[in-house]
Amino acid sequence: MDNHDSSGISAWAASYRRCALHLFQAGVSAADPSRAVKNALRMRGSRLAIRREAADWSSNVRSEPWAKIYPVAFGKAACAMAGAAQDVIPTGLIAGRGIAVTNYENRADVERFDVIGAGHPLPDAGGYEGARAIADYVSQAGGGDLVLVLVSGGGSALVPYPPEAISLEDKIATTELLLACGAEITRINCVRKHLSRIKGGGLARLAAPAAVHALILSDVPGDDLSSIASGPTVPDPTTFADAVDVLESSGVWDQVPPSVRQHLSAGCAGERDETPKPGDPIFRNVETTLVGSNRLSVDAVMRAAESEGFETTLYDDALCGEAREEAAKLVSRVEQEMRNQKSGRPAALVAGGETTVTLKGGGKGGRNQEMALAFVLAAERRQLDRRWVFLSAGTDGRDGPTDVAGGVVDPWTLERMIQAGIEPENRLADNDSYSALQKSNDLVETGATGTNVADLQVVLIHPDCS
Repeated sequence: MDNHDSSGISAWAASYRRCALHLFQAGVSAADPSRAVKNALRMRGSRLAIRREAADWSSNVRSEPWAKIYPVAFGKAACAMAGAAQDVIPTGLIAGRGIAVTNYENRADVERFDVIGAGHPLPDAGGYEGARAIADYVSQAGGGDLVLVLVSGGGSALVPYPPEAISLEDKIATTELLLACGAEITRINCVRKHLSRIKGGGLARLAAPAAVHALILSDVPGDDLSSIASGPTVPDPTTFADAVDVLESSGVWDQVPPSVRQHLSAGCAGERDETPKPGDPIFRNVETTLVGSNRLSVDAVMRAAESEGFETTLYDDALCGEAREEAAKLVSRVEQEMRNQKSGRPAALVAGGETTVTLKGGGKGGRNQEMALAFVLAAERRQLDRRWVFLSAGTDGRDGPTDVAGGVVDPWTLERMIQAGIEPENRLADNDSYSALQKSNDLVETGATGTNVADLQVVLIHPDCS
């Protein structure tokens, strides 16, 4: 048998845990927001040039003689993206001071921007003030100007700007209900769009007739532009009726505040303006460049794993669904990989995306921690060979309402929990993955990373434990 370290786990497992954390960091580094923006912007004489495609400076470039540039940034990477933009754009081209709205943990001074801290994942008054400042600022842009929009993960929650008839508190209550029932992020964003003056193409409407170009750091699997930060600069294919359906099918329609029900019902009756749809003239001078995404980070993890000698396989680049159910499916796949592992090389399964959690208990945790705890329990039920390490973590360094990124677990995790007086099954049932993983010393703590391209998962499989 392998030697064991002081914590009781196998020596190879300790090494694989360190490797899993290293691979995760490679994925986070690939989503560096400052580098992503600087790779997309360039001054050509007195004109700003913007790449339409992240990998091409040869021909697919947008460059016009804009009189002034109005930069706004929102999301968890807003400060880094804003700082990169101001490094490229001369002071004389920027109209006044730009606006950046980010979560409190990532707030940093940016010389030519007013930076506003805001709440995430639940909106707060800071975010409302930031959204209003953005709306007022871009509304000043004219036909010969450019509104440069820098969008990163978390943007939906960070810039709440509900219609006058809906209070911020009512919008927060609606968001809480959707998060608690485990609604998928695209469905949550459908509702958010119809309770906002910025989302669902609203920012493009406010900026018209100015030109608009958005640089997007995507936290949405599949990179659907209408879903990233709830699509503030792109057409919205969803309707008021769709938003009502989300609330009804999620079982919370009767629980949302009356002002929200009244607003959405009025929208269904044609008494409120719909979000701008594909073909709307306001989008004629609006363009987007995707500068970073979860898939690019997944690719970086795979390259790093291969360089470490692992036989690497992409498990899923758009992982979604209930976290504990996806964990059980992943355990089944690991079992299959172990049976087929004939090369004698260690193996790696890599995934990226964003799962969900349906809250049924009163514990503390996030989707990544819940997936890690569920993986351990599913591995125990299936009596999986004790030669694996599993990591699931959020690239922003914040998993749900906690101060950690996720969890990294191994075949000895359950033993550590039980020795610490933890009943893992009960903790999972109570959605209390944080305390369980804390007791077993399996939390991934990175601090706020300054970026957000959803989550990354890595399974490392040892070839032989004999």
